Amino acid sequence: FLQLFLVEKAGRRSLFMAGLMGMLVSAVAMTVGLALLSQFAWMSYVSMVAIFLFVIFFEVGPGPIPWFIVAELFSQGPRPAAITIAGFCNWTCNFIVGMCFQYIADLCGPYVFVIFAALLLAFFLFAYFKVPETKGKSFEEIAAAFRRKKHSAAKGAKAMTELEDLRGSEEA
Repeated sequence: FLQLFLVEKAGRRSLFMAGLMGMLVSAVAMTVGLALLSQFAWMSYVSMVAIFLFVIFFEVGPGPIPWFIVAELFSQGPRPAAITIAGFCNWTCNFIVGMCFQYIADLCGPYVFVIFAALLLAFFLFAYFKVPETKGKSFEEIAAAFRRKKHSAAKGAKAMTELEDLRGSEEA
């Protein structure tokens, strides 16, 4: 319920990245709590708080925000297909994690959440470099921003190729 107000106030991208970073810190705290549980009994409380924070940060960012972003990145025509693919990926990954978690936990022991922390770091970096802010922007504005990035990247690649050609002609 709180997310309805937060998403319009703070923006999609910032909430998504805050949620990912909070989940990352919580996963590290869970790992520390589980690893030190045999030495300090109070680490069980650290683990419990970390689990609650993990869920809270998920509900602030990575839970709802991808649905906003997918709906805003695609025009009316391809939007249903994009949402279908996003839903399929979401539920497939949930299924895989649900089916494999116990085996991975048995294999990794208290360090099972290191895998999640590494993935969360990768997702955070991807979001930081690739996910645009869509708050208050129309589909046309978002598409134009992607086109500008694509053209500037293509122009940079062309300039690099021309520069390499000039270097190659100097060496010859």
